[in-house]
Amino acid sequence: MLPTENRLRRREDFATAVRRGRRAGRPLLVVHLRSGATDPHAPGESAPPTRAGFVVSKAVGGAVVRNQVKRRLRHLVRDRLSALPPGSLVVVRALPGAGDADHAQLARDLDAALQRLLGGGTR
Repeated sequence: MLPTENRLRRREDFATAVRRGRRAGRPLLVVHLRSGATDPHAPGESAPPTRAGFVVSKAVGGAVVRNQVKRRLRHLVRDRLSALPPGSLVVVRALPGAGDADHAQLARDLDAALQRLLGGGTR
């Protein structure tokens, strides 16, 4: 499960990540990353946490398949949050092939997309 402070929930935050962030596409998913975006809703002077959201449309499959893909993606992103800059907004959009993919294939595509977006970093 993704911690509450790391969840992207507001429509405006999704739109900001998708429209103003960088994008990396892979065969199973597309990752949008808005690095270091400041959160005007967060009180205090500390760096806001990295937040992630997921888009899994009906093209991926039925409700059971979509929820399974979302659970897998949440688990994968949770393990990679520390590699992302503080305050980043991440949107992971699953493509139709993601419903048939296993955990390892999703992990491989997510790692490749994040590595491309982060400029060839460790992840």
